[in-house]
Amino acid sequence: MVHQRKVALEGSAQLELVSGVVQLRPEDAMFDAMLRGWRAQQKSRGLKDDTIDPRERLIRRFLEFANDYPWQWTPAHMDEWSVSLTSERHLAPSTIRSYQGTVRLFSEFLIDGRYGWGPACEEAFGTFPVAVCHEWNTIAHLNDYEGDPEAKPFTREQLQLFLDYADDQVERALRAKRKGALAAYRDATLFKVIYGWGLRRTETSKLDVVDFGRNPQARQFGRYGTLNVRYGKAKKGQPPRRRNVLSVMDWAVEAVADYVENVRPRFGFPDHPALWITERGGRLRPGSINDRFEAYRDALGLPKELVPHSLRHSYVTHLTEDGVDRRFIQQQVGHESDSSLAIYTHVSDDFMNTSLHKALAPAFAGVR
Repeated sequence: MVHQRKVALEGSAQLELVSGVVQLRPEDAMFDAMLRGWRAQQKSRGLKDDTIDPRERLIRRFLEFANDYPWQWTPAHMDEWSVSLTSERHLAPSTIRSYQGTVRLFSEFLIDGRYGWGPACEEAFGTFPVAVCHEWNTIAHLNDYEGDPEAKPFTREQLQLFLDYADDQVERALRAKRKGALAAYRDATLFKVIYGWGLRRTETSKLDVVDFGRNPQARQFGRYGTLNVRYGKAKKGQPPRRRNVLSVMDWAVEAVADYVENVRPRFGFPDHPALWITERGGRLRPGSINDRFEAYRDALGLPKELVPHSLRHSYVTHLTEDGVDRRFIQQQVGHESDSSLAIYTHVSDDFMNTSLHKALAPAFAGVR
């Protein structure tokens, strides 16, 4: 009688392998059982299919590259694969590290004695899985941020020129009595919000009107004293991270307050929750932010290296130059470590040691 042996641990070999069945291709059957077991193990930890599916596809690609089964993999396979990702596919270090991490997770699952894959492979094939990822053949995670180093911040002069130009587009549309004045006003305000609160592009596009709130320690900002960012950058396999960003620039508060109270209602969709809505009543998408940004940047002849993310870089850099406490800035932008903040800023080491920075560092120390 065909039966399935079960144990309590999700993903174990005994739970996934069917005894009493002769497999025409036992190697493929074992590999498929391993993937089913790994999926079950990840499911038991609460991971979603949109996290598990890409991992499984990557393991299949690694299998194809190695041209061997997991119980035959060695560190040399990882060495060769990593070289190909770097020299042939020219992938970013952060992408390569993510790929290596996936193989490491799968390998660690297979060699974990609780799941029984080692003995099952040794019984069937005379060998067993071993660890293939080590410190010497994988990229260490040194920083939270490994983005494109060409995404430079604005200088203060460039920023002023860009924001002034965005405001000018509103005036031009109004004088010409043409459509687009509302959208131009919306986008001018949006760029000020990205810079004024140090936001990412996607975080900005997903803001709702109700995300602004009061800060009892900054009553002068009224209902715009804090900003609840609900869709912060997520860690792999986890939901978006929330954070509260305190308002620090009075001119940015004035700009968003004017937009919310006097301009946004003219779009004609009072029940729509989004802060940034289109003339057709939809939510503004990140791609549209890119398009408008690039149009303004190119019209001004500014460097191509400036992208929407440069506004966030500028927020960090300018606050640092103004002597704001680094820990406060770190919390504002949602970084977990100060080392990532150091990469995010573009001020000199000499500046970081100036008496101005030391004198003003306590300014926001008590703000939480």
